[in-house]
Amino acid sequence: MRLGGAAVRRIWTVELHPRAGGPSLVCAQCTARTLACEAASARSAALAHLACHARADALPGHLRTCQCRAQGCRWHPRHRGCAGPVLLALTQGPGGRAWRLADACAACAAATSHTAVVPDTQLGSPQPPTPPAPVRGPHRLGAEERLRVRETLTYLAAALPQFTSPAARLLAVQCTLRADARGHARLRAGLLRGMHLRGRKEVWEELAHEAWLRCPDLRCTQVEVQLLDATVLDQAPGRRARCRAAHWALHPAPLHLPTTSPPALRLIALVLAAHTADRAAGHLDMDVLTRLGGHSRQQTAELLDRLLSVRALATWCPDRNTDEVFWEPSASHTHLRPAVPRPCPPVR
Repeated sequence: MRLGGAAVRRIWTVELHPRAGGPSLVCAQCTARTLACEAASARSAALAHLACHARADALPGHLRTCQCRAQGCRWHPRHRGCAGPVLLALTQGPGGRAWRLADACAACAAATSHTAVVPDTQLGSPQPPTPPAPVRGPHRLGAEERLRVRETLTYLAAALPQFTSPAARLLAVQCTLRADARGHARLRAGLLRGMHLRGRKEVWEELAHEAWLRCPDLRCTQVEVQLLDATVLDQAPGRRARCRAAHWALHPAPLHLPTTSPPALRLIALVLAAHTADRAAGHLDMDVLTRLGGHSRQQTAELLDRLLSVRALATWCPDRNTDEVFWEPSASHTHLRPAVPRPCPPVR
């Protein structure tokens, strides 16, 4: 695709260079501009800088092309070819010191290692608050909540290391969706107790070690959290809608499992439910499924077998030709009705 005789290039890269006074951020697009940043927020600053480029160089969807294909598809191993919609793909370089944000088709993005798709809602400019619609009865959770959770899982796949534990990922989902515009979130003791994370200091320390949040005081009945990743400050839509999604993530129909289930099993069920419509089968690329769940292919297959054994899934099977995984929830789970969510507590 060309505009005015010039090729449309949508690839932005930044690098983090260690220095005595703190790491520096070098952007190739800003004529090798160097920006100083604090060590604790260097990764967040790099991702925020890439987001600024994507917002400034926005293009209509029909003008965007796969930049990976334009580069000869050298970013990933050989696969079946370009296919699917053009998405924004975020790729982490070796050692986490280089980041690339580029337009890529769904097939190339899935085939590229250390890559996650960035939802458009996380790159959009902050919108003025809109008055809530009048409530005319209980709100039934569904497609909108699944979309919010899918976006959050995709974001966390890029923001957190691959070896992050399932319990930490489940906790990060709740923190992200319940955070306000300043990155503050409050998690009640009952919520953490229901997730079997009450008093699990090691889970909080895991996220704090990655500089994703500041480790809170767990002695309080209501845990106050400060998220350090600047990406969560530009979330859309409003907090009320995201809180509904956070509640849905606790009871992800049609694959809701008992809270006594292991975190790894609950996380893979959440990923599948976020990609499954009510009373319908679902499918997802195997690489994407393993990335969102933070497991290897073998571990993911074992977890899917366990969902069969607890009758959460009626069936699942891989397609070796397309490298996709297909699944179908069991009939006993498709008839579950999610509960009406409680309103989010105000954050002062």
